[in-house]
Amino acid sequence: MNDLAPLLTPEGRALLEEVRGTAPADELAVATRLRRGHPADLVSAALGQARLRQRAAAKFAAADAERMFFTPNGVEQSTRASVAAYRARRLTDLGVTSVADLCCGIGGDAIALARAGIRVLAVDRDPLTAAVARANAEALGLTGLMQVREADVAEVDTAGYDAVFVDPARRGGRGRVFDPEAYSPPLSWAVEAARRAPHAALKIAPGIPHEAVPPEAEAEWISDGGDVKEAVLWFGTGAPGAVRATLLPGPRTLLGRGLPDPGVRPVGRYLYEPDGAVIRAHLVAEVAEEVGGGLVDATIAYVTADELHPTPYATPYEITDQLPFNLKKLKALLREREVGTLTVKKRGSAVEPEELRRKVKPQGPNAATVFLTRVAGAPTMLVGGPARPPEGP
Repeated sequence: MNDLAPLLTPEGRALLEEVRGTAPADELAVATRLRRGHPADLVSAALGQARLRQRAAAKFAAADAERMFFTPNGVEQSTRASVAAYRARRLTDLGVTSVADLCCGIGGDAIALARAGIRVLAVDRDPLTAAVARANAEALGLTGLMQVREADVAEVDTAGYDAVFVDPARRGGRGRVFDPEAYSPPLSWAVEAARRAPHAALKIAPGIPHEAVPPEAEAEWISDGGDVKEAVLWFGTGAPGAVRATLLPGPRTLLGRGLPDPGVRPVGRYLYEPDGAVIRAHLVAEVAEEVGGGLVDATIAYVTADELHPTPYATPYEITDQLPFNLKKLKALLREREVGTLTVKKRGSAVEPEELRRKVKPQGPNAATVFLTRVAGAPTMLVGGPARPPEGP
């Protein structure tokens, strides 16, 4: 899709309505039928947009996705609506009433900001992307709060805004970009833009090295439904150097307290798997203290304890067996327990879960979880299942 304008005409909008929800298997038949009365390019664009809207429903509410417009990159790179809404709430809590959204993409974050009552200037230098963001503001009835401008972000004056939000492009011609200075614009430029504003939020990849975080920034790692989505560098929050992990839905936020690394101890009755945002934020020590546990290995982010202490920041499992890594022994154990549903998790092991599942051939009515990991440096298999709180009297 190189031109959005035809889809915004009455004919284009009527076609979009007609192809809504078209299954991939039906696209050829639908296209053949519609091309009898409409230009072939317009039919293709409408079907392509319908396909993108179906994909976007995983990130946006279905009611929004059905009305919005997308590009392939826009669907891939846009912020999940729940994460954008959480960030907008944090900005309103800081007293922010206006934001310059630089590198706005198709407008996902700008939409959340506008819905929070914040006046937004949304900027993107790509003509098609800016046009899509503008169409989305109109489709969702947000044009009163959301102004879209096609421009180079380096040339935008943000002095009149309470906050700056920057979401640099982290994909290049060869795929995902890992070096923050290879972002577009580079992270150093975004940091300077943040320093000039009363408040700022910079969306970055969750794998950013902690040493790359500016000392005056607060660093937050965010997961949604257990999947790590992003990291954010916050400026102007009054908490320079703070580190937090936030879990959605909720939100539930774990603040770093600068605890030393937990000690290594023998595997107890329970194993805790910290949320990915907790691990990325280097806050496993805070979880270990909360559950009264220690690490199974100095280099592995699994916490073990003798008692069950439910926490939103880690998933507990009850461990029934600890074995040295040995596929024959594991296969025999699973056969004895009649395990047919096997969940395989790994940390610190080169064995792929599908490879192990194929080799042990689980069969039976029962379920189990096996952790492929290291315990005190030795390759180990821990077998168990999700922990259940004790029943009340």
